[in-house]
Amino acid sequence: MHDQSLTLRVGGDSAAGGIVTTGEVFARIAAYAGLEVYTTRTIPAEIKGGHVMFQARIAPTEVWSQGDELDMLVAFDQESIDRYYALIRPGGILVYNSNDGQPPAADYVTFALPLNDLAKTINFQRGRNIITIGALVKLFGLPPDVAITVIEKQLGRRKDLLEQNLLAFKTGYDYVEQHITPTALYRLTPRPGAEKEERLVLSGNQALAIGAIAAGCRFFAGYPITPASDIMEFLAAELPRVGGTMVQAEDEMAALAMALGASYGGVRAMTATSGPGLALMLELIGHAAMTELPVVVVDVQRAGPSTGMPTKVSQGDLRMSVFGTNDDAPHIVLAPVSVEDNFYLIIHAFNIAEKYQVPVIFLSDQDMSVRVQTVPAFDPTRIPLEPRLLWDPNSGDKFQRYKDTPTGISPMSLPGMPGGQYVAEGLEHNAEGEPNYDLYWRTTNMEKRARKVSQAVHEVERLTLYERFGNAEAAIGIIGWGSTIGPVREAVQLAEAEGIPVAVLYPKMLYPLSRALLEDFIAKRQAIIVPELNYVGQFARMIQAEFGREVIALRQFGGIPFKTRDVYEEIKRVHASLKPTQKTLARKQTSTQRRARR
Repeated sequence: MHDQSLTLRVGGDSAAGGIVTTGEVFARIAAYAGLEVYTTRTIPAEIKGGHVMFQARIAPTEVWSQGDELDMLVAFDQESIDRYYALIRPGGILVYNSNDGQPPAADYVTFALPLNDLAKTINFQRGRNIITIGALVKLFGLPPDVAITVIEKQLGRRKDLLEQNLLAFKTGYDYVEQHITPTALYRLTPRPGAEKEERLVLSGNQALAIGAIAAGCRFFAGYPITPASDIMEFLAAELPRVGGTMVQAEDEMAALAMALGASYGGVRAMTATSGPGLALMLELIGHAAMTELPVVVVDVQRAGPSTGMPTKVSQGDLRMSVFGTNDDAPHIVLAPVSVEDNFYLIIHAFNIAEKYQVPVIFLSDQDMSVRVQTVPAFDPTRIPLEPRLLWDPNSGDKFQRYKDTPTGISPMSLPGMPGGQYVAEGLEHNAEGEPNYDLYWRTTNMEKRARKVSQAVHEVERLTLYERFGNAEAAIGIIGWGSTIGPVREAVQLAEAEGIPVAVLYPKMLYPLSRALLEDFIAKRQAIIVPELNYVGQFARMIQAEFGREVIALRQFGGIPFKTRDVYEEIKRVHASLKPTQKTLARKQTSTQRRARR
């Protein structure tokens, strides 16, 4: 196939049902067969009805983005044909429901599936999506036994429907064999031994929730909000199995208040929300900062403001996460870069919260949260758990909850410890926690709380809280954050193939920023591109303000992820603007790299 990978898009109306199921089950079949998958989707915000799009990129080796051009479009209706046929690459494929649509003439191959008629023949109108899956499995020569296993796992909860689903699968498979082709039109072959490797196929929200459990989280309170609700639903089922508790609160403020109460009692606690919910939590994040209680607040960002586009992606909550608290409330902001990173970084988030006794805001986003991807099996032993500093009742010292220390970290007590009583008061206080507004205590405590956060910056290097790749000496640099890393990685590969070296840095601790890490990177560049999914270029402006260096904000704010081509074209544009001497240096660097590889 094109570029040794398949980019498949499925489109249809949500009222018809099963559009996402078609794409997701097919992607999982490919993954179980040993292939790598990377998916994205958009669904309507309406309760019923509205257009749905699911896209999967499938390849023998790892892929980093959802793909730009479509190798295949599967259209359940005329609207899907009209929306997407122009995106099909020359020579690509359109599989369409001939009962509900007719494609225009263009440079692609068409295959008609009379889905409505086929569903009627088995008296299972809801089975059109499974019929389509059967057809796709045959078209691409994927193992039917693997497909049946996936269908049984994914759709086997309703035993009364499983037999019908398997019949629908066979109907689609047989139709292609009898009316289109008896042999596979295209075949993606897994790399040798891939089907035997232990791998996971899961979404970013699932990886995050599993990571939270591995991090020792035993209390979660939340309020349903797209696209974070999957985290709460997952933990509702899994936390009780490890002795934990999940509470659905009456609102976001109550959810965070409950989590703080659990933390006060010595339990690792978390809540999860999206932008509007985080806005409601800001006062309590300030309370956590003042009382020095560890807690993790997950923000799965979506397009706003307000309700905005709740099923579309955005990176628009960075400013609120960094600057939204009142009066310099010390806190930390982390951002994962992939589905796999959601697992490992959330463990770091809990460790940092507990170690430094601060709230940690964890910035995921809609695209990464619902994306299904193949990842290696997780290894929680890579990140040992770090406990909070507890007071020793046998030390002989008087307990002072907010004692000023060189690191700013003071021992905590747990309820029931003899002599460890204190009040976690939102008012300014003395070392014992008693309200006190004297200038001395105000100054001492502000410096104490700030000292903890400045100490936490050292975790960036100690824990390698960043991704760095590309040519370390390149004149062009990219600094980004979060889920945009995939298209950037592929764009850099394209640029390097054309003799344009690029250096890339993705910090995972966004507040506070590591000056040592970024200053060294920035100093070596003639031009710096900052790609992000928001209107004003929030991270770009943070970098400019922090380091006094003008950068190029590559912005996208339409609710969809970057394409590789978007980043690649910007790299080429910036390269063309460099001075001739800089271009000559860039070519020499690339030539040296090539010789080294040989």
